[in-house]
Amino acid sequence: MEKRAALKEVAHYYRILDEIQKEISKLIVGQKEVVKGLLRGLLADGHVFVEGVPGVAKTLLIRTLAEVSGCKFSRIQFTVDLLPTDITGITAYDEKKGFYTIKGPIFSNFVIADEINRAPPKTQSALLEAMQEKQVTIAKKTFSLEPPFFVMATQNPIETSGTYPLPEAQIDRFLFKVLMGYPKKEEEIDIMDKNVTLSKFDDFNIKPVINQHKVLEMQAFVKRIFLKDEIKKYITDIVDATRNPKKYKIDLGKYIEWGASPRASIGLFIAAKAEALLNNSNFVTPTHIKNVAHDVLRHRIIMNYEAQAESITTDELISEILSRVPVP
Repeated sequence: MEKRAALKEVAHYYRILDEIQKEISKLIVGQKEVVKGLLRGLLADGHVFVEGVPGVAKTLLIRTLAEVSGCKFSRIQFTVDLLPTDITGITAYDEKKGFYTIKGPIFSNFVIADEINRAPPKTQSALLEAMQEKQVTIAKKTFSLEPPFFVMATQNPIETSGTYPLPEAQIDRFLFKVLMGYPKKEEEIDIMDKNVTLSKFDDFNIKPVINQHKVLEMQAFVKRIFLKDEIKKYITDIVDATRNPKKYKIDLGKYIEWGASPRASIGLFIAAKAEALLNNSNFVTPTHIKNVAHDVLRHRIIMNYEAQAESITTDELISEILSRVPVP
């Protein structure tokens, strides 16, 4: 791939991504970093785990992104009595046509798993298996999921009663864990005007900027963004610092129970390429790595009980790691 051609393509896709963000802003006020996080996840062909209090437009955001991307959208409300077949689908029987398959809401391009921690582990695993394998088995028949397949799972950090926390190994399958906070005071004034409680979604005239084929094209292009060997070493140094903090003189290292898995290195690798494209660059820099590090690592580092007792967060630890690990 010639450098000149790459720059031209990057500029083309950058303009498209800018249009997507402008179209989303018609309805979604603020939350620019969260929007970028979702776009990074989509470009990197990964899934995103979003933690935020109720009412901050988590569902509305993914619906808007699906509309702008020209893709199919479905929402699964996770509840304690939700069954795996409610997600994947069932085999039914009719006297005239015999056995036939009724596909569940997982058969979509954009899927929001609302409050995923409210369903029991068996039901959670039905979604997570589809995320990993990009296919679903109903009875004895296997169906491939139509690409792009993008899952945004949400969790409410306030309520813990009647919930089933996701096992660490399953959370690890999400490329990002994004924190969605309250809007700014001035943004909330706009939210009062732009809300789907008083207006219909269709009233905002959200238009598709791209389509399914363009999404797949962009995902393929992201893989071609250049990342030199020094940056690869930087990635492995950051991940190694979560496992061997003493080697890097990480003061908060004493609060680490388990460091990040190899998926963290893979996640930083592909997420940084998506971040480079979002910043109109055809190569990855250390800054791009730093920009995605918190989202990639915050759910992959397990803190010990002492950290919980002293309210030490993974974000604080990641910030220290980024300040200590030498930048190439």
